[in-house]
Amino acid sequence: MSLPQIAAIARRIVDEYGDEYLEELLTRLGARGVQGEFRNLIFAANGHKPKIILSDAVNNVLEIVENEEYCLVYDQPLQQHGLSWRDLVTWWAGKTGQRVDDLETAASLFRRLSASLASPAEERLFNAYGHLYRMPSGWDLPALIPQVYLHYTPYTQKWIQQLGRGKVIRQRMDFLLLLPHQARVVLEVDGAHHYSKDGRADPRLYAEMVSEDRRLRLAGYEVYRFGGAELIPGDRPRSDAASISAMLREFFIGLFERHDIPFSIQS
Repeated sequence: MSLPQIAAIARRIVDEYGDEYLEELLTRLGARGVQGEFRNLIFAANGHKPKIILSDAVNNVLEIVENEEYCLVYDQPLQQHGLSWRDLVTWWAGKTGQRVDDLETAASLFRRLSASLASPAEERLFNAYGHLYRMPSGWDLPALIPQVYLHYTPYTQKWIQQLGRGKVIRQRMDFLLLLPHQARVVLEVDGAHHYSKDGRADPRLYAEMVSEDRRLRLAGYEVYRFGGAELIPGDRPRSDAASISAMLREFFIGLFERHDIPFSIQS
């Protein structure tokens, strides 16, 4: 058996029976999830930044007091399998009064999530993943969640700098997948603003980006980056729409295999 297959078996043993030695080995392999309890998922922001307060500091209860209409908040318990597209559609049906397991309900959610995307490159990645939902067992795939708040500060960047506390590098993630065994995968689509300023390469911006990536990885997240240019058709070899879709499909299938998520492509 391959190492990923053995690690998948070990994860199931740890989940069902508990085993400190196996858990330590999985940690050494990097096959571990993010520690801590899932509480809030604030995502798909398509307007003004929400203003959030800690309404119950003892129980860590958040409340959005302004601009709530521009974002979505998923606060249901996270299942062992993570957060699937079926779970998210079921939640959306309850929120909007639509039918559960209905294609139009799923389509309306997909349209609302798409409205939060920030670039054509993000749209291409999101649409390529959304195509997988239409495959057999596609509704049980992990949901691809766009524009997720990771950090939050009520202060402006100017205030943060005046306070001498540095800078919050990445308040939102482009995409997040909540997978089985508490695994969390971040997908970032890098436009020119990630590494350049006024059309010129900026080493400071690049250093901030990779520094934040290291912090996320040490916290247990997997981080994968796509260059915005590789998702937009152009004059480069294999940069046509069909080749880009095939590249994305191959990546997602590899990601599912890595995390022991059953799935197969059918025409």
